[in-house]
Amino acid sequence: MSLFIPLTRARAKLTELCAQVQREHGEKILTKNGESCAALIDAERLDHYHRLEREHVHLALLEEAVRGVKDVNSGNVLTAAKLRARYGR
Repeated sequence: MSLFIPLTRARAKLTELCAQVQREHGEKILTKNGESCAALIDAERLDHYHRLEREHVHLALLEEAVRGVKDVNSGNVLTAAKLRARYGR
């Protein structure tokens, strides 16, 4: 079966499509009026994508922390007074 499935066909074949996606650990892109509108994806693959997204967030936070430590170590910091003066609080 194709990767792209019209929504009207997906409605009629949902059980079959779910079984195929689960069996193949794959995905199907559902289309409406020729445009992508949703995806049918294996639950294990979706869990994997969510884990990757969380890892990406954690890596970004770690990179920010490393930059902050480097700034502190190099003396590239603002005092509270300078920060207030800059932002008016």
